[in-house]
Amino acid sequence: MIPGLAVALCVTACGDDSGTDEAQVPVVEEFEWALPQGFPVPKVPEDNPMSQAKVDLGRHLFYDKRLSGNETFSCASCHLQEMAFTDGKALAEGSTGEVHPRGSMTLVNVAYNNTFTWANNTIPDLEEQAIAPMFGEEPIVELGLKGREAEVEQRLADEPLYPQMFAKAFPGESNPINMVNVRKAISSFQRVLISGNSPFDQFLYGGDVTAMSVEAQRGMRIFLSETVECFHCHGGFNFADSVTHEGKFFDETAFHNNGLYNLDGQGAYPEGNSGLFEVTGLEADMGRFKAPTLRNIEVTAPYMHDGSIATLEEVIDHYAAGGRIIEEGPLAGDGTAHPNKSEFVSGFEVSERDKSDLVSFLKSLTDDDFLTNPAFSNPWTEGPNSIIE
Repeated sequence: MIPGLAVALCVTACGDDSGTDEAQVPVVEEFEWALPQGFPVPKVPEDNPMSQAKVDLGRHLFYDKRLSGNETFSCASCHLQEMAFTDGKALAEGSTGEVHPRGSMTLVNVAYNNTFTWANNTIPDLEEQAIAPMFGEEPIVELGLKGREAEVEQRLADEPLYPQMFAKAFPGESNPINMVNVRKAISSFQRVLISGNSPFDQFLYGGDVTAMSVEAQRGMRIFLSETVECFHCHGGFNFADSVTHEGKFFDETAFHNNGLYNLDGQGAYPEGNSGLFEVTGLEADMGRFKAPTLRNIEVTAPYMHDGSIATLEEVIDHYAAGGRIIEEGPLAGDGTAHPNKSEFVSGFEVSERDKSDLVSFLKSLTDDDFLTNPAFSNPWTEGPNSIIE
């Protein structure tokens, strides 16, 4: 089953007191999730309830280059659908050409995240997460909108489609075209980017015993074994450990050091890219990063927060070795001996067949329907907003 949306209309007395005619009760949409089997309902902020109108508006805004200061970048410039909403680069690049110290994260099933970005435990939801790429200037300028809010709002107001779309998405508001609503609409679109129709899902939930190859099934057994312990950080329906959803009363927030670096033999990571330590200042958080979902991992290379591992085979080699030893150069060090390294990165024996089987299993998490779903694609067919060069 491909994730979709079922929308029913209902009448509700919503709106503010800023010029709304009480005799005209806005018609708003009651959103109903249609989720893959085995998937819980995502949590949604109370001040930004889901609606199809918001999703439609958010999709247009997500692909709109007017949401960058110089009108050259959109959200989609760093999050391409065919790459599971990553960009294929080791390090992300902003609209002004600055290079980020980390790679663009996948937006697959981001509705279930309870932590956002590679290493920040202070961002509560997608709406707040959007502030950094839109307005932030550290570590780089991404969309470059700081101080240009009024200019951007006017750009959007001048687009013939937007006044009606904003009014429908935010009924009852006298001036709905504003940056707060831009963030709310984009977040609503991101929440429907749900992937759950991979061969693995068809095999496990759909009962199709032919959906996964014999090699992938062997790889799944290895993945779930205590020998390699992958499932500790990449478990559950989303193959991740920092997950939230309706009915979940305790949301674990997890970050891990997987032994990528150890520059000074005492745990140092590259300057400006030291993980959760940059937020907390705690030495125990040096080199700790989020474990992203493994869904669609086949198309999100290169891997790790800084894109420093090129292939899935090399990722398995890294964990089999219990970390990474860099022999020479400015990043030289023995990551296997990092004092903060996760207890689950202890190394394991793996044969070439085992490695091949593990890769086959990871590739069975690729959801081709998600990567080609027209509901997630660029809605602008022509003009300056297209990301098609």
